[in-house]
Amino acid sequence: MASEPKAPGWKSSLDLACILLSLPIWLSLMILLMLVTRLSSPGPIFYRQERVGLGGRHFSIWKFRTMKVSAETQTHEQYFQELMRVDRPMTKLDAQGDPRLAPFGRILRASGLDELPQIFNVLCGEMSLVGPRPCTPNEFAHYEPWQRERVNGLPGLTGYWQVNGKNKTTFNEMIALDMFYLKNLSILLDLKIMLKTCAVIAEQLFESRPAERCNREDGSPRSPATPSQQSGSHGSCTTPILHT
Repeated sequence: MASEPKAPGWKSSLDLACILLSLPIWLSLMILLMLVTRLSSPGPIFYRQERVGLGGRHFSIWKFRTMKVSAETQTHEQYFQELMRVDRPMTKLDAQGDPRLAPFGRILRASGLDELPQIFNVLCGEMSLVGPRPCTPNEFAHYEPWQRERVNGLPGLTGYWQVNGKNKTTFNEMIALDMFYLKNLSILLDLKIMLKTCAVIAEQLFESRPAERCNREDGSPRSPATPSQQSGSHGSCTTPILHT
């Protein structure tokens, strides 16, 4: 009988130390984003979603709400299922504009700051600061057996995939990067990923600007496109937005 996967003991100590040292920064930023979310869009500040964690256990993550309250989510689920089947970069649906987004939602998603409340998931031991991004139960149900090894480590706020291509990679490339991280897990690697994350966030915000400009020039928001529709489009504004 296979033993249940466990996170190394140094993981929680490193996470707690980094969270405490950066407390004035992330707490001030979280309060600011709570006010922005509350004032810019009616509805709850936070959004809760079920994810798959260490060893396949389910838990709830918390995010800042980036979509309108009435927005449907089936489009995103179908889109991601298709990305799992095709060998193409996992460009986000909102790369060409998404009318479902709330004000400031694009900025939060492009920067990854919508994930900031998951610091409390880290404090609860359900996540780590560094690790594979937690997938949804629906996504996990479509994994092949070798891909399920991705949950043999604590999911993270950032990770090796996030700082090495992210949505420029295919689904299988993402799995391979996460597997590489789990096989080479170390304190030094975690620290390197944390430091590199700051530069990646700045790059994501910069790369999101062309898409925003294209949407303004079009004069109207675009409906989300499927991967096949996107691959057949050859317009001048095709820069993808990177996002977790």
